[in-house]
Amino acid sequence: MSMTLAQADAIARLDGHGQAEIVRRGAVPPEALVEAAIARIEAVDGALNSLAVRAFGHARAAATRVDRDAPMAAVPYLLKASLEYPGFPCEAGSRAKQGEVAARAFPLAQALDRAGMVPVGMSTMPEFGLNASGEALLYGPTCNPWDLSRSSGGSSSGAGAAVAAGLVPFATASDAGGSIRIPASNCGIIGFKPSRGWNLRARAYNLVDDILCSDGLYGRSMRDTVWAARHLRPANKDAAVPAGRKLRIALDLTGLDGSGPEAEVDAVIRRAAALCETLGHQVEEVTQPIDRAGLRSGFTTLWDYLGGEVVDHYGARATQVLEPWTLGLAERRARVTPELLAEALAQVDRASAALARFHETFDMVLSPVTASVPPPLGYLAPTRPADELFDALFGYVNYTPLHNMTGTPSISLPLFAGESGLPVGAMFSAAHGGDELLLGLGEELEIASPWADRWPPVAFA
Repeated sequence: MSMTLAQADAIARLDGHGQAEIVRRGAVPPEALVEAAIARIEAVDGALNSLAVRAFGHARAAATRVDRDAPMAAVPYLLKASLEYPGFPCEAGSRAKQGEVAARAFPLAQALDRAGMVPVGMSTMPEFGLNASGEALLYGPTCNPWDLSRSSGGSSSGAGAAVAAGLVPFATASDAGGSIRIPASNCGIIGFKPSRGWNLRARAYNLVDDILCSDGLYGRSMRDTVWAARHLRPANKDAAVPAGRKLRIALDLTGLDGSGPEAEVDAVIRRAAALCETLGHQVEEVTQPIDRAGLRSGFTTLWDYLGGEVVDHYGARATQVLEPWTLGLAERRARVTPELLAEALAQVDRASAALARFHETFDMVLSPVTASVPPPLGYLAPTRPADELFDALFGYVNYTPLHNMTGTPSISLPLFAGESGLPVGAMFSAAHGGDELLLGLGEELEIASPWADRWPPVAFA
């Protein structure tokens, strides 16, 4: 079917529920949603570089077969380049995996199929998700739709940029150190990281990955985010909480290195705290009783191990096909002793216990997502000397790894922009299993400070 850009733009302004609804009531055929996404991608993604793969033929065929009674019938979405989906490439942002094609779908991808959703392509990401900016040498830089000279974040880089610009209403994302929340903050959308074990399995078993990583779907509205969190949750996970509960919220601005955020970020988080107080929640500025230095050291030790495992896998080919940052992580891993590794794993238990005790007093914590506004492209480039990039990266990613180490849920909400006009996410985190508490607060804050009509400059002409 033919689709004008004006028609595509009108559909793109709807969230996932809105797009599914116009199919359900027969206002448009299922194919219209896919054609609108294709038209938007062709018109906008040249500026963003958010798609690693365009799967338009697959999407058009899938739309003709969709069950119109499915909850998200024919709603288009993007797969992150590391998520296996049969017949799609599985490059994970690396030149080392060019030409690899997935042959299986894990339960998370199967759940998206059952919902009637249609993948129209795959989003860009840094190599193996090991960086917080989408600047993989395989794809080139992915730009922030609010300022094309700045990073969209990582590792769910293209996913965040594409949803923010309205190319698709959903995109899969994964978070082992902030990779859902950082692009959400940078691009001005919602980024929800569920509790450890609270999403369906998305990939093969890996010890460090399974400790740190959670998966989900990006969306622009809380109703989309809540639906996705519940639809992708294992059947034995139930977290109903009373509606309208007033919360005790800890405001903690101290990062893992002991420092606070830059002034522009600080101001946004304090503004979010004030909003919570106007809604009747109690906000108290405190410092969480955790071993920040130990957690930072433990997290970076595990990160070095992830990079080292990648290099081990490619053996003699590694120096020809892997990026300098990945090779640099492997060099760092060579300096990790068994005692340091044991200490990193012990930090997971100690920090989890400390946060569990803390959440007996405080329902949740409000903090920044990152230490600064989205950095310029190049600041976190994988070609920077590894020691320089290490300092830059873990100075920027100074808040999110806490929740990966402890497995606690966390959400970035696009409540306010910074003084520069760039998005700055407000991050709320709860005790393990407190997913519904976070989602409920997100719904309340969306009503109090709506963001549905905030679109980045490149989204619409």
